[in-house]
Amino acid sequence: MLKKSMFIKPKIQLEGQSGDSVQVKDKPTLPEEVCTACPGCKAMLFIHDLEEEMGVCPKCGYHFRLGARSRIALIADEGSFCEHDGEMAPDNIIGFEQYEKKLHKAQKASGEKDAALTGVCHIEGIPCAIFAMDPQFMMGSMGTVVGEKITRLFEFATRERLPVVGFTVSGGARMQEGIFSLMQMAKTSGAVERHSAAGNFYLTVLTDPTTGGVTASFAMEGDIILSEPKALIGFAGPRVIEQTMRQKLPEGFQRAEFLLEKGFVDKIVDRREEKKLIAALLRLHCKEVGA
Repeated sequence: MLKKSMFIKPKIQLEGQSGDSVQVKDKPTLPEEVCTACPGCKAMLFIHDLEEEMGVCPKCGYHFRLGARSRIALIADEGSFCEHDGEMAPDNIIGFEQYEKKLHKAQKASGEKDAALTGVCHIEGIPCAIFAMDPQFMMGSMGTVVGEKITRLFEFATRERLPVVGFTVSGGARMQEGIFSLMQMAKTSGAVERHSAAGNFYLTVLTDPTTGGVTASFAMEGDIILSEPKALIGFAGPRVIEQTMRQKLPEGFQRAEFLLEKGFVDKIVDRREEKKLIAALLRLHCKEVGA
């Protein structure tokens, strides 16, 4: 049996010397940027190996959260992504205390000006509009800039008759912008409706977590709704629902597998298979694939 005492660094006395000792050098350690622990199975994973697996644990299949640019880089054909409205940045429109500091911290952590990245790209040669939300920016919360960028993207896609592919991750509406954040639900939903009425295709991929006002608006309005495995999807969180109903919720409630069973999600797809499936769905639903 291994004992803790076996790993104590010995003090080695050299011949002919008294009092002086030479210690064995500390064993090398791995810096944090080299490896990480999987939240699913607790296995230690090398970052390089994890990147090759597109942020999916090769041992248990746990899907790590991805930043918006990393997400689009996995889906879009190389060099095809062109960003829209990249200069838009949020403002403290209702004078919420400490909001500027929170924004600065989120921008530094994510490298983005706000929680949504929008633009156009090609997926296996098929042109489309695309957006991705960033969990590193205040957990993808939806404020006025997020709503405006997504609305503009749908309006552009409607004019150009492009399909829209969206990747959602969000904790809901951004409380620091008050009623203005809630208004984005109606604004984005209206843009989605006009895009759909013009005969265009909209596909959403729900990632962990997709909750609150985003779920109650454009996240669940896709013609086809995909989800990554075990993603948390809902409006209010399970804890809030249990406290309100005073009932214990079923096992796995609000997880993607539960929603698939209830018909709220069309298919659960492994991230490593997403691009192939999305391209196939675009070919199936778009009238002018070569446009």
